[in-house]
Amino acid sequence: MAVRPTLHPEVAAMLATLDAGFPDITAVPPTELRELIRDRRAPLQHLPDMREVTDLTIETADGNLALRIFRPHCDDPELPVVVFAHGGGFVFCDLDSHDELCRSMAQGAGVVVVSVDYRLAPEHAGPAAHDDVYAALEWTSKNAAEYGGDPTRIALVGDSAGGNLAATVAIAARDRGGPAVAAQVLLYPVIDDDFDTESYRLYGTGYYNTTKAMKWYWQQYAPNGTEDVRLVPIRAETLAGLPPAVVITAELDPPCSSGDAYAARLTADGVRVRHHRFDGLFHGFLTFPLLSLTAPAREQIWEMMRDVLGNA
Repeated sequence: MAVRPTLHPEVAAMLATLDAGFPDITAVPPTELRELIRDRRAPLQHLPDMREVTDLTIETADGNLALRIFRPHCDDPELPVVVFAHGGGFVFCDLDSHDELCRSMAQGAGVVVVSVDYRLAPEHAGPAAHDDVYAALEWTSKNAAEYGGDPTRIALVGDSAGGNLAATVAIAARDRGGPAVAAQVLLYPVIDDDFDTESYRLYGTGYYNTTKAMKWYWQQYAPNGTEDVRLVPIRAETLAGLPPAVVITAELDPPCSSGDAYAARLTADGVRVRHHRFDGLFHGFLTFPLLSLTAPAREQIWEMMRDVLGNA
């Protein structure tokens, strides 16, 4: 295990707690894993309070798709809109697991959030999740105004596996002439399946997210390989013409180097990028609101989002 010379005491304590309490995901069938994670989840607090929260189901070419729409308290009658894809290795998590984060985002960034309950692997291998988020983008483009959203200012946002989905859907929207996307916000995204990067070598064990787990996630999501650009955004021939990006990485996260490299490639291809690496923090830290470092990090990200969406 790589040992970082110094860790914030709260981070060290949190990592120790997670290491002791989180199951070995590779040893549990996905259906049981989801139940284990749900059972350990604290009851929803429904905070911060929203002006309106709407659960609905839309019809897509692949069946019904559940969405949860968060509209914050705000005097502006027309806010930017976020289509949000949650993390969870493509295998677990749902609307409830990221309810608090979506509320915080809606309030802090001043946006309407459309959270997507996309199909999970391995029952639905990729690109099923990608297709669901794309369908949600199309629906949002047509219906955002009904929920106080501005259809000309739509951002694709996701954390972890959801960051992958936000990135691949941004590429698909460009290539298909789909709905206009004003921004993409990638929060410690899972960009590719390269397990030999510096961050994998340094932080592949002992920092909550592991190389072993990441390999397992990719096996569930992409059992037939990862050459499809709908699965891995770096497969795109060019990233030119994509919407402005906010790319957030975490130093202690195995996929960190790939996220940093993706931000650099976006920049090289002419995309406007705001890139920030949070040193001393680990994968998923934004979903731990009790960690004292989370709130200031969130506010920094919400400010970047306000800026890229013209909502400062």
